[in-house]
Parts: sequence; structure tokens; C-alpha cells
Amino acid sequence: MNIGLIAHDAKKKLMQNFCIAYRGILSKNEIYATGTTGRLVEEVTNLNVHKFLAGHLGGEQQLGSQIENNEIDLVIFLRDPLSAKSHEPVVDNVMRLCDMHNIPLATNLATAELLIKALDRGDLDWREIVK
Repeated sequence: MNIGLIAHDAKKKLMQNFCIAYRGILSKNEIYATGTTGRLVEEVTNLNVHKFLAGHLGGEQQLGSQIENNEIDLVIFLRDPLSAKSHEPVVDNVMRLCDMHNIPLATNLATAELLIKALDRGDLDWREIVK
């Protein structure tokens, strides 16, 4: 499965900790991430992460393109709801694309943990049929 990772600045440490905790599951899948998030995850987990540009430089758009082409199976987007982003329309676009293409999307830690455990159990194997 192909997993997309995005984290706003205030959530990057949380994303690192999440990836450390679920490294075993993540290592069995392909990981795609926006630039800075991907670099930070690689540093703490030694996982191979396919990195796009930094989110605000077009990385979220690159990930959105992968979603549109049905090349991402799950997105974990740890977003900071308390601070407005200058590129908020692009952020909203990633979520809209996930909704349009039935891509499971977590925007907080609780949902991210549910989805990663479901992935490990095989509950998301239906994505292989959709492809």
C-alpha cells in the first residue's frame, strides 16, 4: 500500500512520534510525504520515504496528483486547526480529493492510529481491488 504523510509545522514532532511507534507497519508499505515531513520521518525511523517538495512549495499539490491518479491508498494529514495557513486552499484540496476518490484520510492522531491498525489487519485490502 502507498501511504501519504503530511504534517503542519506544529504537528511534525507528533508525526515523527507516530512513525516511530508504527515503524513496523509502515516499513511494510511505501511511504510518500511532503519534503520536510518526509525528511524528519526518515531521520527518526530510517524508513525510505519518497519525498515531494515542501508542502507550501507544491508538495501538497504533488501528493494531490498522486491521489487523483489512484496511486495513494491512505493519507495521514496531521493538521494544525488553530493556525491559518497561507496555502489553505491547497490543503483543502488534498482533503477534497481524498473524499472524491475514496481514499481513507486521517487528520488527527486518533484517526491515524485507527487507520494504521486497520491497514495492519488487512481491512484496507479493498484498495488493491479498486486499483
